[in-house]
Amino acid sequence: MYQYYYRRAFTLCVWYNPSMMHRSHRLNKSGFTLGLLTLLLIVSCAAPPSASVSEPTAVPLLLNNVPTPTPFLPQPEAPTDENLAQVPLQLVPTYTPYPTKYVISQDISAPVGAAPADSGVTLYNPLTGLPVDDPYFLQHRPLAIKIGNSPDYVRPQSGLTLADVVYEYYIEWGDTRFIGVFYSNLYDIERVGPVRSGRYFDENIVRMYHAFLMFKGADPREYDYFKSLEISERFISVGIGNCPPYYYGPYKRDSYNNIFFNVTKWEACVAKKGYDNSPQTLSGGFFSENVPQSSTYVTRIYDFYSVYNYSFWAYDPIEHVYFRYQEAKDLVNRKVEVYDQLMDDYTKEPVTADNVVVLFVPYIFTNENQAEDEVYNPSLVDYGDAYVFRDGVAIPARWNRTSIDQPMLLTNLDGTPIYLRPGQTFYQVMGVTSKKMTEGTEWRFEFETP
Repeated sequence: MYQYYYRRAFTLCVWYNPSMMHRSHRLNKSGFTLGLLTLLLIVSCAAPPSASVSEPTAVPLLLNNVPTPTPFLPQPEAPTDENLAQVPLQLVPTYTPYPTKYVISQDISAPVGAAPADSGVTLYNPLTGLPVDDPYFLQHRPLAIKIGNSPDYVRPQSGLTLADVVYEYYIEWGDTRFIGVFYSNLYDIERVGPVRSGRYFDENIVRMYHAFLMFKGADPREYDYFKSLEISERFISVGIGNCPPYYYGPYKRDSYNNIFFNVTKWEACVAKKGYDNSPQTLSGGFFSENVPQSSTYVTRIYDFYSVYNYSFWAYDPIEHVYFRYQEAKDLVNRKVEVYDQLMDDYTKEPVTADNVVVLFVPYIFTNENQAEDEVYNPSLVDYGDAYVFRDGVAIPARWNRTSIDQPMLLTNLDGTPIYLRPGQTFYQVMGVTSKKMTEGTEWRFEFETP
């Protein structure tokens, strides 16, 4: 039923053509044995499920008659293929969080740190691995901006295609939200948003990227927590006046979902307020154009957070990027998923990613009272499982972050660093008990919390 359901759903609802996407630019002994053989013969000859069955049972696809290993528990009988096998998650650490063995290729694109502006050395954006035309564009802190993804009418959003890194995570009641990290494009973006409220998770991004956080208020429990931090001055909420440069957008909608941020005016505001906007030594990982070896080819990556919010990434082998498709209708009164291509209303381009990384992170609560209204505090410190998708291949991975003030490192299961493709990276933040299902070259992740 699972295979039929999704083939049927996407035959009806999605037509994916890479070149067209580009042009639009993303079960007595012998008696027992006889009985058992008879039963097996009956089962093997039974007719397949009727095509009229419309409600699937979500179970993992079997690979060579061996259950697909989950990303979360030890699987002693798992396949030996290193690209499919998984090691235990969050049990006994059997590896060094920051590995001592690094495989550094000669064409690494993003050295950590920054060369002086007058050194004559090619400077790379450490968050994307791409060269920067003018070193001046990196002489500041990054901006982390909260961007809404619900209700549906806030789409298409503005500025997603210009972020260096984007995280999507579950907030509450079926909704997700983006937090985009902007670094190299800070001087030419006039509209990012709609800007929405902060969450506990955002502190991880502020600390990892030494960034400012632009957000539109928060639940009092979270807002008070932000103000108690030693880095509280880097949490910049909507206020009165034009500094910080928030403004009402050009859309006929409620004002709550119509607040945007003008990045081009931020530098002047920084000077006026006296914020510490000094250059930072940043790390976004390792980058290389070389395609990593992997026997697992994946053309689509589905991220199902809820009946209200689901999406998929479709790989384009011509452009070497993943195009984003977002749900067009919820599943409250329907069984078939419907998608539209996600666009950026500011650049008028489709939302794409050079790398898609699925992180499995504990979604916890600060205290018992906060569970009633889903005030989650996802923990992105320590280590966990992940999958890295680049150039159409899937790489089983680990994420490592030993200190709250350090960046996150992605490694292979043997502890060696993973090289991302130079360009933009989207992180899908899933719960540690979320499900992974596969069907051919299509992988599906369904969000769940304990």
